[in-house]
Amino acid sequence: MASEKSVWDSNIAFVLAMIGSAVGLGNIWRFPNVLYSNGGGSFMIPYIVSLFILGISFVLVEYAVGFKFKTSLSKIFFTIKPRLEPIAWFIILVVFLITTYYVCVVAWDLIYVALSLTKAWGANPDLFFTVNVLHASDSLSGIFTIVPWVFISVFLVWLSSWAIVQKDLNEGIGKVSKILLPVLVLIVIVIVAFSLTLPGASIGYTQIFTPDWSALTNLNVWLAAFGQIVFSLSLGMSIALTYASYLPEDSKLTDNALIVAFSNSGFEVFNAIGIFSILGFMTLTSGIPFNELVTEGTGLAFVVFPKVFNVMGPWASVIGPLFFLCILFAGLTSLIALLEVASFAISEKFGFSRRKSATLVCVVGFCISCLFAT
Repeated sequence: MASEKSVWDSNIAFVLAMIGSAVGLGNIWRFPNVLYSNGGGSFMIPYIVSLFILGISFVLVEYAVGFKFKTSLSKIFFTIKPRLEPIAWFIILVVFLITTYYVCVVAWDLIYVALSLTKAWGANPDLFFTVNVLHASDSLSGIFTIVPWVFISVFLVWLSSWAIVQKDLNEGIGKVSKILLPVLVLIVIVIVAFSLTLPGASIGYTQIFTPDWSALTNLNVWLAAFGQIVFSLSLGMSIALTYASYLPEDSKLTDNALIVAFSNSGFEVFNAIGIFSILGFMTLTSGIPFNELVTEGTGLAFVVFPKVFNVMGPWASVIGPLFFLCILFAGLTSLIALLEVASFAISEKFGFSRRKSATLVCVVGFCISCLFAT
């Protein structure tokens, strides 16, 4: 059984893997927009409240359940009551389907790592992303047309993910987390330090420290804070439960939960300082109002930031690749955690080897992801 064979060889491996699973695309391109749209600095109050009330407590519940049962979500539900098992498989299916699209976004970013070396997106990054990268079409027939570079990139991301997940827990996920997470943190430190030296940086980062106290009386702001915590920590997606099932008996669950939750939140607040500083620079140099630049998702990463790099000068050839590498590493560490949920559940259910279940999950996932490469 996979749960009997796999145990974290150190607490640091578990903590880094958990932080890596939490630190993903939501930290980099979602949090800054949520922060700005919900009262700026005052948003930190509901954010911290939701971190303690929902984030840490929910992570602790997942840790405790995974640690106690030492098995997958589906087997845990079956153990509690056999009729509950289909609910667990529905949750696993939803997580898996999310993963098939998440891979595609990471694949786009992989393309942009290469593009950023020469700023190949040209003077109109918006048009370039839509036409040259995605080959977007209003016609339904477009779903039958594979976009070669996206397809190749999707394949490479799936292959990399499979190469990690199919290995022994510590040789695969553990080792990769120990390498990628410190590199990711170093890249973010470099980007933030550089961004603070840019002219106009203060236009951006003061948004974080300028509170709109009236926002605290708005229920939607509080809902946004709780939503960000759910999204950022991947609550309810069985990642924490799965990783905790590999913990040895003498593990300190509360300490680990606090470290992961605070590290994740600290990362996204620190990263937001860099994002806002760079957007402040863009506001100063282009005259575009700050509120028009603050967006989220692919618009921020693949349109707004290429525009910023176009006016940044020589440093763009360094900061640009670092920015897209940051997204790539954050996406990859989250991706392997998402895949582990389905892979572990299948391994436990059917008695498959780790390699066999990971291969099955990745092959099926790749076939579904091909829909997003059209």
